[in-house]
Amino acid sequence: MFRRRPSDTPDVLESEQSEPDAASDAVPPARSSYTPPKAGPTPKRSEAESNRRGPYQAPTDRKAATRQSRDRDRTDRTRRTEALQRGEEWALPRKDRGPVRALARDVVDSRRSLSEYYLVAVIPIFVLIFLPYASLKLAADAIVVVILIVVALEGYMVGRRVQQLANERFPGQNTRGVRLYAAMRGTQMRRLRIPKPRVRPGDDV
Repeated sequence: MFRRRPSDTPDVLESEQSEPDAASDAVPPARSSYTPPKAGPTPKRSEAESNRRGPYQAPTDRKAATRQSRDRDRTDRTRRTEALQRGEEWALPRKDRGPVRALARDVVDSRRSLSEYYLVAVIPIFVLIFLPYASLKLAADAIVVVILIVVALEGYMVGRRVQQLANERFPGQNTRGVRLYAAMRGTQMRRLRIPKPRVRPGDDV
């Protein structure tokens, strides 16, 4: 009674076969995997690490590292010493920094004074003191007193000059201790002064 017609079977089979074909048309075929060729051979691990480190390589030898550090320290000291002698601000000690102290050095270096030779006079004084003659010892004492008076007078005059110029040219700057600073520089021999003089005796400051 409910038997299918023979004619229905081909239609059903035809529809079942047409669905896989449509699905196969909708999905594109999978491509095969493609690997591009390498630009060059893969570098070794040691070569890669060397390239990352750059041109500078820390010495692996302890003695070489110590020697290298010592050479750097020596170079830095030489550079700082040369800058100190030239009077560059960054290399100067704290007591020598500032425009007021630079002015004091220029004022002292532009003058000729007897105070810078007092160290030369000390040598014969010591010789006279140790000689077994009372008169020579008295003479040595007198020379010492004269030297002290000369150093004090010249120190006072140059310090006063520096104080006046500093107040005129650098108002508001700290001038504390500048007189003693100038007086002490005046007692040093010109060739031994640090920083080196940048003016000659007789130059206007």
